[in-house]
Amino acid sequence: MRIPRLALMAGAMASVLFAGTVPAAASAPAYKPVLAKNPIYKTGELGLETCEEPKVLTGSADEVKSYMDVMLDCLNAAWEPKIKKAGFTFSKPSFQVVTKVGAPTGCGKYPAGALALYCSLNKKITLLVQPALVEEQADMLLLVTVAHEYGHHIQQLTGMFKGLTRYNGKNEAKVLDELRRFELQAECLSGVFIGDVWHSLGRRQTEFDYLVKGGGSGGGLGLIGVKVEDWGEKTHGKPTTVGRWLKRGFDTESAGGCNTFKAPKSQVI
Repeated sequence: MRIPRLALMAGAMASVLFAGTVPAAASAPAYKPVLAKNPIYKTGELGLETCEEPKVLTGSADEVKSYMDVMLDCLNAAWEPKIKKAGFTFSKPSFQVVTKVGAPTGCGKYPAGALALYCSLNKKITLLVQPALVEEQADMLLLVTVAHEYGHHIQQLTGMFKGLTRYNGKNEAKVLDELRRFELQAECLSGVFIGDVWHSLGRRQTEFDYLVKGGGSGGGLGLIGVKVEDWGEKTHGKPTTVGRWLKRGFDTESAGGCNTFKAPKSQVI
């Protein structure tokens, strides 16, 4: 769901499981080890450093597909060593570019209002070609959106999806808290990649800062469970929070900076 440019740019979800330094006085609730103590946090900075980002001039489906081909190659090269170092098996995500709402994704039909989504069932990223992604040639939304969905792939490869709490009709607050941390982590992981290859992108710092102020991408997510009709801040966090985690990933260039499950509640609202 794309709200005005300087507001939260959140992707809708298909069906879901609705589904730094933490101040000692404001510690986070206890979460499963796969979420809060995952080995991926100890793998250090990404080391790719170089990725030549293609230009997107027309925003056609073929052009966006070619863009994703290149950027996913960079993302795979950057994250594969870290996934293996953490002791997990690496596999590349598949992807598709669609041109209309309702296209099959593996996690149901593509929902209205979504920029992109990741389906954990088939490890597929689906991106909808739409003007919102390419309104301005200098806009970084397409890059951050692709990297955000790849962040969900990292969560899938490291077992985090299985660590999320399923909705049982009575635990809404707990499920929403976990899902918000999950989405904010994916945004942070997108920032990790962008920070790592930043000097090779040929972009201006003001372009990234503009996106941070706008609340990042928000992204989209496909899981197994109960369909959520009310997304946005409840599941993705406030625009300022999303932007803050995007910048944190950018600054740290490491998954270790993205442990949202160790953050106090004040940092994941």
